[in-house]
Amino acid sequence: MTRTGALLVVVAVAVIALGLISWAWWRRSRRDAAMKAPVGEAPADAITRAVFAALYVATTRHDEPLERLAIAGLGFRSRADVTVTDRGVALDLTGQPRIFLDAARIIDVAQATVAIDRVVEPGGLTRLSWRLDDGTVVDSYLRPQDASARALADAVAGILLSTQTGTDA
Repeated sequence: MTRTGALLVVVAVAVIALGLISWAWWRRSRRDAAMKAPVGEAPADAITRAVFAALYVATTRHDEPLERLAIAGLGFRSRADVTVTDRGVALDLTGQPRIFLDAARIIDVAQATVAIDRVVEPGGLTRLSWRLDDGTVVDSYLRPQDASARALADAVAGILLSTQTGTDA
């Protein structure tokens, strides 16, 4: 095979691979089109408890850390600011509108090690389990930059505890 022939084969394989990747993402986006993130601001009377700089890793089906969802605003990895208030959690992803998860929507918070394309040290990710408007439970994974995943998980757990008990924890 000549050098030109080899180059044409490599280019053809690359074009086919890119086409398949695009087709797969298009299908995933269509599948998840009905899923909507709760875009909006925190209530005006919400008290900020903590702010964390983080990397947003992915949102997946609950307890399926390898099944990425293509929810508008949450489809791609991004830098994020995570604001924990007494009323819920705000996610400010670069270039996206603010997503506010009120405390009633949040089901659980824990540490994790694996999410779709990220494997870190044990407990290096924070997994935030929450409910979409249609009742579907999803997990969003965050990797805090200047604090530990435990610190972020504890901050969110504090508002969940106070919401469940009706106290200001």
